[in-house]
Amino acid sequence: MQERMLTFLRCPVTRSPLHLVPVGKASTPGHPPAQGITEAILFAEEDWFFPVTGGIPRLTVEAFLDYEDFFRQHFPDYAIRRQQLLSKYAGIIAYVKKKNKRTQKSFLREWSLYNYKKDRTWNAGTEDMLLRFLGETGESLDSLQDKVILDAGCGNGQLDTLIARQGAIIVAMDLSLSIELAYRQNTHPDVLYIQGDVQFPPLAFSIFDIVHSSGVLHHTNNTELSFSCLSPCVRAGGKYSVWLYHPRKNALHRLFNMARVIYSPLPSGLQYFLLRITVFPVSYLIKKIKGNPQNHREMMIDILDWLTPEYRWEHQPDEVAAWFTKRSYRSVQVTTSDTFGFNMTGEMPASPVTSTPG
Repeated sequence: MQERMLTFLRCPVTRSPLHLVPVGKASTPGHPPAQGITEAILFAEEDWFFPVTGGIPRLTVEAFLDYEDFFRQHFPDYAIRRQQLLSKYAGIIAYVKKKNKRTQKSFLREWSLYNYKKDRTWNAGTEDMLLRFLGETGESLDSLQDKVILDAGCGNGQLDTLIARQGAIIVAMDLSLSIELAYRQNTHPDVLYIQGDVQFPPLAFSIFDIVHSSGVLHHTNNTELSFSCLSPCVRAGGKYSVWLYHPRKNALHRLFNMARVIYSPLPSGLQYFLLRITVFPVSYLIKKIKGNPQNHREMMIDILDWLTPEYRWEHQPDEVAAWFTKRSYRSVQVTTSDTFGFNMTGEMPASPVTSTPG
């Protein structure tokens, strides 16, 4: 973790700034010196505390429980402070544990299959990933220079390094432990990785030139709620960009959505085993007959992404446009659309919206 990240970080519950107390090694082996501190505790102004482990700030609401072993080793007052949080914030903690548990497991399983040297991300090679981002956000290579960007739900993290190479600073956030895989692959000092929840963004408000969330919000328990929770991170004059699934009217689509009823509730290991011996062989054969260039890992990631997440909502562009409009965004438009979904952007006014005298 770089200390300059504190400018961007906030307690996800109280919204207070965070104070860094290092407890481990000074730097992370295999990364640029600017990556900084490997282990630390981040303290909010009141009540909350969060670990930095493996160089990554863990800023989910439930992190004080998920990293109990770390805190027992480095924080003498942990037991007392833990009990205080459990007593004072019982409702919030119960809520996040229920909604996040299965989602974290399914996406960790999915991205653990990814081979960074051999695989493509959603059928796109390195150059295509960046071009797709530019198309979705309505940006150019030149316009990314000096921008501060949030990638909310960064997945394997490859896109973030590509964006940083264009001169941007990018905060890459993901809920699952796949953030560790992304972090280990990155070598660019202007990519700042954090573990966080889109419904409790551990980030300063009104600070990002672009907030981009691609294929993520529809995998939460409430897409519009997640949309609204990220919205305050967009600065005045900044841009909000989201990619979401849209409904499709064909038999195969309906069949896969019906199969989700069977596969999605199963334990992660059993999901993978059953999908590998049932859906994967049929899908692999059909795709190869059609000339699909995906390798077996890429195909399996596609299957897991559809059938294993607890939540998978589909939305119409008019519905999503209303979400933007309700929150005062201007220039709301669909920037890309394909077989599976669409990307929509909106611009936050540079000055407060005022009513016109009657």
